Amino acid sequence: MNNSAYLVVGLGNPGPDYSANRHNVGQMVLSVLADRISVSFKSHKSNAAVAEARLFAGGPKVILAKPGSYMNTSGGPVSSLMKFYDIPVENVIVIHDELDIDAETVRIKQGGGHGGHNGLRDIIAASGSNDFARIRVGIGRPPGRMDTADFVLKDFSSAERKNLPVTLEIAADAVEAIVRNGVQAAQNVFNTAGN
Repeated sequence: MNNSAYLVVGLGNPGPDYSANRHNVGQMVLSVLADRISVSFKSHKSNAAVAEARLFAGGPKVILAKPGSYMNTSGGPVSSLMKFYDIPVENVIVIHDELDIDAETVRIKQGGGHGGHNGLRDIIAASGSNDFARIRVGIGRPPGRMDTADFVLKDFSSAERKNLPVTLEIAADAVEAIVRNGVQAAQNVFNTAGN
């Protein structure tokens, strides 16, 4: 088990206008994690809001980070934080919205491409690696002919908001499972049917 610190990044856009958007679900998960362990975010010179903590007794240090940049330029803050805290890419966990997964579904993935997700694309470009873990929070596909960009930048519907707290808790559990047991063991739990 790698004992160096983990960097857990919740993707989204900055400011109150975006805070309830589907695209900001990664940052919502970080808020749940921070509440669980009673830590608050402080601004960091890397253009991110950061909270440092341990998710469980005896666990490694975890840096929770919400980039202060817009989604498409998430890579700068993430690579700065990796350098600042000396965190290897295999100890980076990125939480993001995922169109290709049904709403209310959480999946864990190690490495791979960006799948058209501009936040992931920029992190891969800035860090020079795609070998970080991802916690993919399903938001489903836009209805009818709605443009994808419009869909992700809209707030969750009232029907979606009913179950959103449970989904956020599951995604927060997934972060803890990766830090505690590694990506593969966490995948065995969270990527099975029925979760």
